[in-house]
Amino acid sequence: MGALHAGHLALIDRAKADQCSVLVTIYVNPTQFNRPEDLAAYPQDREGDLALLRTSAADAVWFPQSEDLYPNGVLSQEFDLDGLDLRLEGALRPGHFQGVATVVNRLFDWSRADHAYFGLKDFQQVAVVKKLAALRGGIPEIVACPTQRDADGLALSSRNRLLTPAMRASAPFIYRALRWAAQEVAEFPVPARGLKRELRSEIERWPGLKVESIEFVFADTLEPLSDLERPVDRYGRDVQVLVSVYAGEVRLIDNSPLYLYRA
Repeated sequence: MGALHAGHLALIDRAKADQCSVLVTIYVNPTQFNRPEDLAAYPQDREGDLALLRTSAADAVWFPQSEDLYPNGVLSQEFDLDGLDLRLEGALRPGHFQGVATVVNRLFDWSRADHAYFGLKDFQQVAVVKKLAALRGGIPEIVACPTQRDADGLALSSRNRLLTPAMRASAPFIYRALRWAAQEVAEFPVPARGLKRELRSEIERWPGLKVESIEFVFADTLEPLSDLERPVDRYGRDVQVLVSVYAGEVRLIDNSPLYLYRA
């Protein structure tokens, strides 16, 4: 959606490594915002984006207009996403993932891409887009790429440029807290409920950070853990932690493996 950064350049590099011709599409999609003020505040920098892309290996860039993608009015379609759009981030932002699926589906139609590259910082979005591609017969192939981070651990995001200096100093402790939680699971049989509570405290002890949600989910299905009294490492499945945190007025999301099952 623009306000490009090094994480987007990493997607371009990965596509080039796969011998692809790379089309970058930039469009701030209104149907995935459930609060008008969030849409209005979303950072946009067309000239800065073009300057950054000139340093990249991208072959072309397209800035579609709303009439290109929504010729009959700016409205979401409804896709059967197996409930992926209704839980976790979808429960906090009703309609968000149907809006994502709508615009991505139309970008796929226009571009005729055979591969599409998405970053895993938006872990649930990747699952939604994979489901959308399955509905389209598996075309394009969705390539999930690792989250790119600043040296201090903060996940790269267009929203980071909205952080005040004080909030930018606190924000890296979100990821540090996620890694702390994974270490706890590795060393102790920690029940999920207690670990959630401790993780919230670990994040919120840093100035300006306020947790909106913490979810422990099975990495392959995004289903929440069924028994919060059971230690996280006793399910025999990979577990991912997903968080949304306010750093002052800016909403940030992040995720990390909490437990990787070894058979």
